[in-house]
Amino acid sequence: MPSRRAEVRTLAAGEWWDAVRVPLGLGVHALRHLGDETGAVIRDGYGGILYWLISPGSAAHWHLPQVTVLGPGCHVAIPPLHRTTGPGLYWQVPPSQDRETTATPRLYAALHASLPTDISSDRPPAA
Repeated sequence: MPSRRAEVRTLAAGEWWDAVRVPLGLGVHALRHLGDETGAVIRDGYGGILYWLISPGSAAHWHLPQVTVLGPGCHVAIPPLHRTTGPGLYWQVPPSQDRETTATPRLYAALHASLPTDISSDRPPAA
């Protein structure tokens, strides 16, 4: 991922990564499910949103309530690498050489398990 700049940058999704946008409550539960298997996660401290970075195109056919996949044609605000606390936009889980994206099947499973049972989708993840 490019960016060692000191300011927040808006980058197009779909080239280096896609992003998965999730409300904070659901995202915190999913983070617990993922544990050390999570990749980088951006937190919008004002909007109550978490964004996971995943491989481009790997979640294009997901159907999960409260979850939005941001791919080609979308842009994501990326905080500088050093910003790991709020307020505002920061890295909940900073990227590193061995932890940039989250494995898409693991993220799907963690999000699905974190949804309240009365609204979770019974569709399997796309291959």
